Amino acid sequence: MTMSRGASHVTVARRSVLITIALATFACVVMLIGAPSRTVAESDASPLKIGIIGTGRIGGALAKHWAKAGHELVISSRHPEELQDLARSLGPKVRTGTPREAAVFGDVVLVSIPYGAMPQLGRDLKAELAGKIVLDTGNPYPGRDGDMAEEARRKGTGVASAEFFPGVRLVRAFNAINAGALAGESHRKGELIGIPLAGDDAEALKVAQRLVRDAGFEPVVVGGLSRAKDFDVGTPVYTRLLTAAELRKALGL
Repeated sequence: MTMSRGASHVTVARRSVLITIALATFACVVMLIGAPSRTVAESDASPLKIGIIGTGRIGGALAKHWAKAGHELVISSRHPEELQDLARSLGPKVRTGTPREAAVFGDVVLVSIPYGAMPQLGRDLKAELAGKIVLDTGNPYPGRDGDMAEEARRKGTGVASAEFFPGVRLVRAFNAINAGALAGESHRKGELIGIPLAGDDAEALKVAQRLVRDAGFEPVVVGGLSRAKDFDVGTPVYTRLLTAAELRKALGL
């Protein structure tokens, strides 16, 4: 039994309609349940979105290194208009903003401010920073930061900073190197300078290690946040320019 030309055309049309309906249904399902989520660390080759809160000597040096590595940045300070020249010099992937705008923008947020300002910042940006990877470079100095610095040193900065920023994925990073070395020793010839890291979140540590390498240094994971005390102010490794191997030996790793 043969099918007439008209019947054939009707069958093809019906198939086309059915395929269109199926595709539309699939698209609706994807919209409802969402595509599989990707973590920040899953695509190591893709540029990261980084917010920098406190673009002083440490934050500014890292902004230069990370912009050169191809990352997208919002650099901020209390006076973002003063950062316009720096942003322009770093290219089209860098713009200025307020600390809140930097916190909203970044999948990773660098906090590089005087330690005494940390508790207030944590309160002000609690919602914006919730769940994000936060790299903390701050060091407590009693002469500048008051009594809270003494308490932070007693607890260890990893433990203390985590109390100021509840709900974030905190990593202590870039606190044990001075600004001059951070700017001038990047990607040096020979063995790279080691940068100690401490954090309780495995993915956050993975991202921090990538950003240390992108800045031109070698990451050394010391342990959880409680181990950050091992490279706090006053420790034998603080601000010493040690290779990764030397740093591991000094820390007994």
